[in-house]
Amino acid sequence: MTFCPILILLNTRNADYTPMAHYSFVNELLRKGIHLTSVIIVLVYAFYGKQAVLTLLITYLVLILVIEHLRLDRGLELPFINSLFRQKEIANMGSHVFFTLGALAAVAVFSREVAYAAILMTTFGDMSAALVGRSIGKHRIVRSGKSVEGCTAEFVVDLVIGYAFLSSLPLALLMALTATLVETFFRRIDDNLAIPVFSGFVAEMFLYLDLFT
Repeated sequence: MTFCPILILLNTRNADYTPMAHYSFVNELLRKGIHLTSVIIVLVYAFYGKQAVLTLLITYLVLILVIEHLRLDRGLELPFINSLFRQKEIANMGSHVFFTLGALAAVAVFSREVAYAAILMTTFGDMSAALVGRSIGKHRIVRSGKSVEGCTAEFVVDLVIGYAFLSSLPLALLMALTATLVETFFRRIDDNLAIPVFSGFVAEMFLYLDLFT
């Protein structure tokens, strides 16, 4: 877990950083809470199988795309839902759409354990980064605006998740590091899509090459 000290030395500054004054800690808590549907995804996969969870995800994707069409193209006012969006999302597709696409990709392509880890990292790793960063984050990473405290919290949570499902410390470290770097440095690509795709892909490649077994 040496990458965060390196970031502190090379890429951080301790500054009076105020991330989006209009966007409160409570908003972030509610916003991240919506992604707890990842637990439902994992449970359906575990008890009913791959086809069942794929059907559930496709059905949910169709539903939220219809809602997004009504909201974005037809001007439908959804006060509670809109209050959970960041400013940049109000006129664009919400992160829940990208989260669903990421979960679909993980379930469809990756092995069961890797899919579990990738999906849960997207929720709980991202949630820990946001909540810790917004509550106690002080050291900001240049060019990303994320805090070292938040990225450290995400890495630790992702590491625990990865090891719980993969029972391999090297693989868990690899997935956690990939997820944390994606969350920290991807700015224009939604991390709800990028985290499961990149972390799962890296794990699958190492499993395929039989490097950690």
